[in-house]
Amino acid sequence: MNASRHTVYLDHAATTPMVPEAIAVMTEQLARTGNASSLHGSGRAARRTVEEARELIAEKLGARPSEIVFCSGGTEANNLAIKGLFWARRDSDPHRDRIVFSAIEHHALLDPVTWLAKHEGARVDTTPVGREGRIVVDALREAVESDPASVAAVTTMWANNELGTVQPVADVVAIAREHGIPVHSDAVQAAGYIPLDFDASGLDAMTVTAHKLGGPVGIGALVIRREVEPTPLMHGGGQERDLRSGTIGVPLIAAFAKAMEVSVDRQAESAARIESLRARMVDGIRRVVPDAIVNGDPEPGPQHRLPNIAHVTFPGCEGDAMLMLLDAQGIECSTGSACDAGVPQPSHVLLAMGYDEVAARGSLRFSLGHTSTEADVDALITALPAVHERALAASMVRSAS
Repeated sequence: MNASRHTVYLDHAATTPMVPEAIAVMTEQLARTGNASSLHGSGRAARRTVEEARELIAEKLGARPSEIVFCSGGTEANNLAIKGLFWARRDSDPHRDRIVFSAIEHHALLDPVTWLAKHEGARVDTTPVGREGRIVVDALREAVESDPASVAAVTTMWANNELGTVQPVADVVAIAREHGIPVHSDAVQAAGYIPLDFDASGLDAMTVTAHKLGGPVGIGALVIRREVEPTPLMHGGGQERDLRSGTIGVPLIAAFAKAMEVSVDRQAESAARIESLRARMVDGIRRVVPDAIVNGDPEPGPQHRLPNIAHVTFPGCEGDAMLMLLDAQGIECSTGSACDAGVPQPSHVLLAMGYDEVAARGSLRFSLGHTSTEADVDALITALPAVHERALAASMVRSAS
């Protein structure tokens, strides 16, 4: 790799650079020794750091400190939430064997639910979505009310990771609450970009992770009400309310808290700046590639979509080809689709929205973050016409052959 190559990073929804404040906190903590479960002075100091971080994260998320359960990241938190709730609810009543969730969940939730169906006999009701990538509330209500006593849990992401479309979490909670059904939401993409208030949301559990909002990879949290007791995935020393055993990563947690503080405190100002960059990017894409289709909710604002994601379909092109052509120009983005053994697969999100497989493969996700600039956006717009032309020509050659 050419070390002098300038990189334009437009994949912040995959992971965003750590903020300097979090790096400083983590660096300081890495130089210290102490197991937060030890009773001596170093252990108590480590425990103090963890609990102060827990309090700070809880404050920024509208939760109680006791509701913050640290995990290795969003995937583990999602697994703990959906598997733990399913097992606990089914154990108390074997008739509770249904999971209701949306057709556009991240694989960190889609795959655990699929696993529960295959290995634990879970019956899965998948809520459809509309053309903007938002769940159809009436369909979810119908699924729940067809037999509410059989539903172990409902889970709906707060904002979709490919489109940025915000989901009607309040409506979902209202439907489930009528029947005493716990609701979980994967808020990994939403945290730091739109306001979150766990207590006001009425949710029973919510997933967040550090590396999407300027913290380190390897740490996240399941925010879960004290009265909710999911079955743990791991057993050991009984850390984190006995829900997540294992030695606590003090430097990771301290950096997570600092990143959460920075992102939430700057959220309004940052969202306005990033929304402006997104508008510049979308306008530019439409100008240089007139047939490009911007997917998701067109309206800005925390009730509609995230400010940092633009998901674009380029008719007649393969998204993977465009990604690699852009990468050769030093511009990094994502297709947002799964890849199985090196074979590109169409986005299950776009398929759920009614797109055919060709369109679902011909899309790119451009996502902005705290380090994004106008120069980044302009570099994409400058490179895009030639990239689009080459990708379109390649697709035509493949079609002809």
